[in-house]
Amino acid sequence: MLSEVLRTVSIVSGISVFLAGLLTLAEKFLLNYGTCRININNARQIEVKGGNSLLRSLMQSDIFIPSACGGRGSCGLCKVKVLEGGGMVLPTEIPYLTEEELKGNIRLSCQVKVREDIAIEIPEELFNIREYTATVEKIIDLTHDIKTLYLKFNDGDELSFKAGQYVQIKVPRYGKVRDEVYRAYSIASSPRNRKEIQLIIRRVPQGICTTYIFDYLKEGDKIVLNGAYGEFYLRDTDREIVCIAGGSGLAPIKSILHQMHEEGINRKATFFFGCVSKRDLYYVDEMKVFESLIPNFRFIPALSGPKEEDNWTGETGLITEVVDRYITDGSNMEAYLCGSPGMIDACIRVLRSKGMPEDRIYYDKF
Repeated sequence: MLSEVLRTVSIVSGISVFLAGLLTLAEKFLLNYGTCRININNARQIEVKGGNSLLRSLMQSDIFIPSACGGRGSCGLCKVKVLEGGGMVLPTEIPYLTEEELKGNIRLSCQVKVREDIAIEIPEELFNIREYTATVEKIIDLTHDIKTLYLKFNDGDELSFKAGQYVQIKVPRYGKVRDEVYRAYSIASSPRNRKEIQLIIRRVPQGICTTYIFDYLKEGDKIVLNGAYGEFYLRDTDREIVCIAGGSGLAPIKSILHQMHEEGINRKATFFFGCVSKRDLYYVDEMKVFESLIPNFRFIPALSGPKEEDNWTGETGLITEVVDRYITDGSNMEAYLCGSPGMIDACIRVLRSKGMPEDRIYYDKF
């Protein structure tokens, strides 16, 4: 009986996906919405071809809205205020919008379709975000599935950013990928070096951007990006700092450590870095250098599943378990977390159980 139910659910789900695909294709090739106007902040008006998402339409006009997921509706960062047009709020938007935001006409620009004239409001500072072209100077393998890219901006360009912020890479058409896409990656380098940036990128199986970077991108190639974005940066307080990351989430923490060293910020800080086994661990020597440069900084790597051949003598267990062992009172601390949503949510629960107020826990989910 159960197998029949599961089979029925599978068939219905398959039909739903197929019909959704047909509707998308029909809208793309059969419907013509003509030219639509987007009124921005009641001060600027652009004309776009109707049918695309608001996020893509703005991007094609060199107005860049932050979107860590590249417009897939899974990060909730591309919020704008829609004053007129835009249609009804979609179910895909509701999980990312508070009741107050819904009442205030806040929408996810990646989910809003431009099918008519539309009026929106965006923060003025987004008009200063621009696109850059950079040369890939070096590509270095850090682990079996993580690379670091060294990018140098062309024509004397410079990118001003805060430690902890991210950029969006534009992936060109390649292989079977027929549309340009954008994906977000945190900057790992010092904010004082504005002519070059370093990105740490982990391969995602079948990921459009990471497949391009791992299998197609070469040293000497040009790459297009825009930014910088994000509210994940070190707050100016005297509190003790707790950093927690996994995988490529080390990137923004590394940039923050550069800032602490260069600005002489000597607040007590601990960086808990979680990996599965030793082959997933990287930048250990660099972290030791930071320990020598920042007087009150400590790096604590932990392996959740060390192999016998790893000969690991350090901390073991899930990173949440390690944090739980080390922190007894978090009431006068603030935390910076970077990693998967599941890891971050679990860490927030641990930190709150230690007395850390949630408004002092800053995070970057990816």
